Amino acid sequence: FAMSAKTRTYLFSFWEMIDEILNSVLFLLIGLEILILGEEISPFTALTLVAFSIPLVLTARFIAVLIPLKFLGIFKSFTKGAIPVLTWGGLRGGISVALALSLPEAIAAKPIILSATYGVVVFSIIVQGLTVKSVVQRTVDPELL
Repeated sequence: FAMSAKTRTYLFSFWEMIDEILNSVLFLLIGLEILILGEEISPFTALTLVAFSIPLVLTARFIAVLIPLKFLGIFKSFTKGAIPVLTWGGLRGGISVALALSLPEAIAAKPIILSATYGVVVFSIIVQGLTVKSVVQRTVDPELL
C-alpha cells in the first residue's frame, strides 16, 4: 500500500465508524417502519411469523454450511465443532435490513417480509450474539481454543 501503518490504522478506524453509523441509521429506519407496520400487521401475526422464521433461517444456514464443508472435507479436514459454530455464528444484520427496506411499496408482502427480517435480525444479534461463545466452548476441542 502507498500509505503508512499509522494512516492505515486511522483509515480502518474511520470506515469502521462509518459502518457503525450506517448500521445505526438502518436500525432506526426499520424501527420507524415497524411503527408504520403496526397498522398493517397485527402483533400476534408478526410474532408468529418471527417464531416460524427463526428456525427456518437457522435450518437454511445449517444446510448452507453443511454442504460446502462436506464437499471441502474431501480436500481438507475441519474441526468437530465447525458446523455448529458456523451455523450459530452466522449473525444477520444490516444487509438483511437494507434489502428488506429496499423492497418497493407495490409488493403486497412487504410488511410480512419486514417483520420477519427484523425479528430474525433481533434474535440473531441478541440471542446468537450473546451465546456464540458458549457454543464454541461446548463444541470445539479445548486444545484449539
